[in-house]
Amino acid sequence: MKDEDRRSVVTSGAEITPIGELPPVGVVPPRMHAQVVRPHRYGDPAAAFQPEVVDTPRIGPGEVLIAVMAAGINYNNVWAARGYPVDQVAVRQKRGEPEDFHVGGSDAAGIVYAVGDGVAGIEIGQHVVIHPGVWDADDPWIARGKDPMIAPSAKIWGYDTNYGAFGQFARVQAHQVMPKAEHLSWAAAAAPTLVGTTAYRMLHGWAGNTVQEGDLVLVWGGSGGLGTQASQLVRAAGARAVAVVSDDERGEYAMKYGAIGYINRRDYNHWGVPPLVDDKAGQKEWSAGARAFGKKLWEIAGGREDPAIVFEHPGGATIPTSIFLCQAGGMVVICAGTTGFDAMVDLRYHWTRQKRLQGSHGTNDEQAYAYNDLIRAGTIDPVVGRTIPFSDIPGAHAAMGRGEDVFGNVAVLIGASEPGQGRA
Repeated sequence: MKDEDRRSVVTSGAEITPIGELPPVGVVPPRMHAQVVRPHRYGDPAAAFQPEVVDTPRIGPGEVLIAVMAAGINYNNVWAARGYPVDQVAVRQKRGEPEDFHVGGSDAAGIVYAVGDGVAGIEIGQHVVIHPGVWDADDPWIARGKDPMIAPSAKIWGYDTNYGAFGQFARVQAHQVMPKAEHLSWAAAAAPTLVGTTAYRMLHGWAGNTVQEGDLVLVWGGSGGLGTQASQLVRAAGARAVAVVSDDERGEYAMKYGAIGYINRRDYNHWGVPPLVDDKAGQKEWSAGARAFGKKLWEIAGGREDPAIVFEHPGGATIPTSIFLCQAGGMVVICAGTTGFDAMVDLRYHWTRQKRLQGSHGTNDEQAYAYNDLIRAGTIDPVVGRTIPFSDIPGAHAAMGRGEDVFGNVAVLIGASEPGQGRA
């Protein structure tokens, strides 16, 4: 097929298509509906996101335009809506981008509507999902054969970039495009990719501390989108996940999706920064709490076994306990800081027991495709906790920011009109 035949063109027909509908495949309206964040609204996501009509993004070489059928909700756009810790609009404008707004969303399932110059193997009409790792193809770091997600140009699509999944059309790099699992609805296909690929990188991406058969893995936030993906990936590797949750209902939910047991963190009160080393009474009290937590983990594991990997994202409240519990030579791997960015590490337990504290962010292509293969094979369940309409995007981010969405992933319908639409 010739390049000119593979391009979509903007027609002179309808200016915009209603939410829940699609124009003919390959026909791109000049305007689209989107949930938009603007700097003057930064703060509570419930107010920061507002529905607007904006220009449909144009694509360049190596890019693809996706009609978004469904999207997913992630914590990164809670941060984007707050404008903290990064004002994403200001950062992009400093790079020379003209838009004074942010269309977020880092998970999408949809249909290819246009392809740019130099794109091979992707055709208009394909049903696809999008992974969130983006980078500059000519980055010298990548040219040297190094991990693209550590490159200076690496970004998270739909957080560090504009025109993510919360508009009717999304602009992506061609390497992000992966085949949709045929057995999944649009909502189920859209929901898990960011958290799933993030979890895959955390567990499989760090040589010397990748999850191995028989390993014990402690998973914080075990009932949420990230935790349920992590526990399933642990199980798929022949290892054992123990979830940390905040009540028994969430613990039972985590066990439905791979965890062998759970610890209710509300049974303990030693969270946060421990007392200084010279505070012997305070140290004794903190250590007693951490040891009691560890004994519960041993009970679930069936013996005095410490975790080979601690799967972290809360950060400030939990890192001291994670480092304390991790086995000698093991790894605490962290991808966020939902309870705070300031974390304390007691170096006595860190250097003498030769433990690893590893940051992990996003995904590279190899990891994303490997995760998507597991989804397509039915090995990993997307774990859709609930599906919401386009209009509920602001409230869903606000609820996530308050810690209320803790059962699996949240999917958003955009081009699809019902959760089951598009099921193979």
